[in-house]
Amino acid sequence: MRDDTTTSTLAGRPVARVGFGAMQLAEGFGRPKISRESALAILRAAVEQGVNHIDTADFYGTIAENANDLIRVALHPYADDLLLVSKVGAERTADGTLIAAQRPEQLRAAVEANLSRLGAERLAVVNLRRLDMPPGIPADGDQRVDIDTQLAELAALRDEGKIEGIGLSNVDADQLRHALPAGIECVQNWYSLIDRTHEPVLDACREHDVAWVPFCPLGSAFPDRPKVVDQPAVRAVAGRLGATPAQVGLAWLLAAYPRTLLIAGTANPVHLAENVAAGRIELDADDLAELAGVAVAP
Repeated sequence: MRDDTTTSTLAGRPVARVGFGAMQLAEGFGRPKISRESALAILRAAVEQGVNHIDTADFYGTIAENANDLIRVALHPYADDLLLVSKVGAERTADGTLIAAQRPEQLRAAVEANLSRLGAERLAVVNLRRLDMPPGIPADGDQRVDIDTQLAELAALRDEGKIEGIGLSNVDADQLRHALPAGIECVQNWYSLIDRTHEPVLDACREHDVAWVPFCPLGSAFPDRPKVVDQPAVRAVAGRLGATPAQVGLAWLLAAYPRTLLIAGTANPVHLAENVAAGRIELDADDLAELAGVAVAP
């Protein structure tokens, strides 16, 4: 059974365990563009429903308009309890191509760009997106930078007060353990009920009390990837609980570790309300046993 609280901490600050991922609101990741009005409305609705952790990146979108621009228009001036979390390690070119940006000076420039476009004085956490393994673009040539050099630059930005905490994204358990002396607040990795490839990283987070922020928490929008909501066991548990399959998939993640923080994104107001409500769903031992049998990706 999971911890029955709906809050945890991130960078030493209270945070609702169900947050919001802004990637789907911007162009550039193969999703249909939603209207600007709809994007602003869903951001405001998320905050109104208690979300105080918004995950974004300056490369979510285009140079003309990205997720940070939308967040600023919708929510600035920001509430004192709102945690804005971004990531660095990639950037958009003028033609919209996503490229690696792993060098220290690029990480610094990305933090400055996030602050400028968000209209913020500091970021609660900046996640270093490593490009050593899929998914995403690989790091080649001078973009293959050792993690210690990157962490030193982020630590300098933290000392300057531009960021409050450092996170990691797309890392393995050895990289997390190596980085711990730098003060790691959270890890963002691909993880869901049906793809537990990064279970060793979650175990390391448990061991060292690091927040765990799984992305693609319901599987993937890619057509060749299975989805959590399509699994018969998930649907069966949802039926018994009077919940949606998506809520069961999210509740399972919350049950796995009290410091799991969700950043499910959506442009649909109904799905937003369901995601927030997933934080109050409790799975009992029978539910968890049934879900344990769901096939996991190799």
